[in-house]
Amino acid sequence: MNIDVPEGKDPIQYVWGEMVPGIGPAASRLSLSVYSDTTLGLREFEAARLRIAQINGCLFCMDWRTERDGRKVEEEFADAVAEWRTTTAFDDRTRLAAEYAERYALDHHGLDDAFWTRMTAHYSQAEIVELSMCIGSWLAFGRLNRVLGLDTMCMLPRP
Repeated sequence: MNIDVPEGKDPIQYVWGEMVPGIGPAASRLSLSVYSDTTLGLREFEAARLRIAQINGCLFCMDWRTERDGRKVEEEFADAVAEWRTTTAFDDRTRLAAEYAERYALDHHGLDDAFWTRMTAHYSQAEIVELSMCIGSWLAFGRLNRVLGLDTMCMLPRP
């Protein structure tokens, strides 16, 4: 871990809550609301989330599987996300979610008209904004946890 945490303190609660009390709890609420308030389907949500986790290298995020109504994506889903270009396991929306997450993180200047034509053929404007906010949250907070060495300590509370 790259942050000194007082003995007996939970590293996640300390860093996200106590160290920066004006920002941390607000960031935590945003991070949790991405899960509790999303309207995106589970497969596209997880495709984007896992692609960002893979790019960030966040150990916890790569191992985590979002659950909705007692359902999670299949075990081999993360492997399919890594191979989003060629996998036969994805429909167009799921493939686009993984592609968008990757390009958002690694080549946002390269999101050209051809991409947006494909994206708007499968996602509404509101869904694109929601997916963008989710991806931004995962990119920022997953990377924060990885860079600070918190990703081995992370446990998301249930909303």
